[in-house]
Amino acid sequence: MIRRICVLLAVFGLLAACSAKGSEEPTTAAPPPSPAAVTPDQARAIAKEAYIYGFPMVDNYRVQYAYFVNKEDPEYKGGWNEIHNTARVYTPEDTAVQTPNSDTPYSAVGADLRAEPLVLTVPPIEQDRYYSLQFVGTRVVLTISVFAWSTGQATTQAALLGSPTARLNLARQAAAAVRDRGADGVNLDFEPLVSGYESEFTALLQTFRSELNKIQAGYQVEPLSVYLNQPSPTPAPPIDFAPPLTSDQERTSPQFFEILNFALRFAPVLPSEKDLRARFATIGIGPDGNFDADKLTPEMRSAIEGGMADAWAEFNTFKKDKVDTGQVGSAQFFGTAADLKGNYLYRMAGAVLGIYGNTAAEAIYPSFSNDSTGAPLTGANKYTYKFAPDQLPPVNAFWSLTMYELPKSLLVANPMNRYLINSPMLPSLVPDPDGGYTFSIQNESPGIDKESNWLPAPKGPFALVLRLYWPKPDALNGVWKAPQPVKV
Repeated sequence: MIRRICVLLAVFGLLAACSAKGSEEPTTAAPPPSPAAVTPDQARAIAKEAYIYGFPMVDNYRVQYAYFVNKEDPEYKGGWNEIHNTARVYTPEDTAVQTPNSDTPYSAVGADLRAEPLVLTVPPIEQDRYYSLQFVGTRVVLTISVFAWSTGQATTQAALLGSPTARLNLARQAAAAVRDRGADGVNLDFEPLVSGYESEFTALLQTFRSELNKIQAGYQVEPLSVYLNQPSPTPAPPIDFAPPLTSDQERTSPQFFEILNFALRFAPVLPSEKDLRARFATIGIGPDGNFDADKLTPEMRSAIEGGMADAWAEFNTFKKDKVDTGQVGSAQFFGTAADLKGNYLYRMAGAVLGIYGNTAAEAIYPSFSNDSTGAPLTGANKYTYKFAPDQLPPVNAFWSLTMYELPKSLLVANPMNRYLINSPMLPSLVPDPDGGYTFSIQNESPGIDKESNWLPAPKGPFALVLRLYWPKPDALNGVWKAPQPVKV
């Protein structure tokens, strides 16, 4: 049997001041028109556009503030430029990230790259382990995603996190040093302040605990100067981090745009966004923007709030007409900037429904908030979720079906402490007479004889997310389709 531990590194941008290799070079936006020239109707339209554009960045900042800035937050992981290991999967007590993955324990890295690059070293991964490295930029799009089966390589792999464009000589020197130490080196281009994750998957966590701890202990991150045994550069100045909004406040408070301004201070204007960002600037939104929610006139505040409401109205319509009907999904929401092609509504959908998702080549996430008739899922009803014979999710790695309580999209506390059913659990599940598998989706126990196949639901509304890690072609091209929950 192939044992699977997934090693996932996701580096996603919090603040930015340099571009990714091969991406557009930043440019300076033209001076904006006077705010006085903007009518309330125009401000409302611009606020809607800026909200859809900025939601992933603002929500990403909320998570990073909890993880790496606010030491009083129960979700706090630790300081920047350090590896923070957590040898457990997420539970209902983990609330910083919506739709959290409960398949894989995480090791978190908050990387401040303003002064110099970092060198990330991944330990040798035992043969026949699935591992993944994910890098996500400031705009909450992927910079690069690498995943593969381990071949039991004896050397480590090192990634240089920084800007080869701005520090070409240092990058070449570091790459040579990585190779000299017997590691496989790759230069990666990042913004100066980013954060990342490394994740280990194991279905039998207790059995693999020692292996998990060994792998996590092998992760290393160090400044380039330390790696090269050279003098350290001048430290970057401290950042006065702005307190974030709560996830509820992000939806309605005009202060959303003050947080967006803070993030945009470090996100340079790209050529493709020049006109967009210039429009934002007309209402004070930008790296040097003067947007102040408390100083808005009643008329202008109403316009800004209306624009935010319009953004959510467009998202809700999009979700109902396109997402819930299966016409579009995670395969379109996550990827590089080139993959998304400037579709900021898709990017917002990815952040709302499950921020920090992978590219479709690595994982897809069919989700269900309605049953097979189109009615919303609720714990007041009972449902079944059935995989027909020979129709389990086609994957190279593993799959899972996870329960989330709405509207916050968080894991559901229950007496069994079961938050998902996944492929490694198959030996303990009871198959149907025809060889398929049927899961009971309901709030109360279906009876002791059926609890092996029970996924507990909350009393109220909920959603299901089916995760397919390293999906096979049939899952990607639509030959295989995910079943829908059926009301009993």
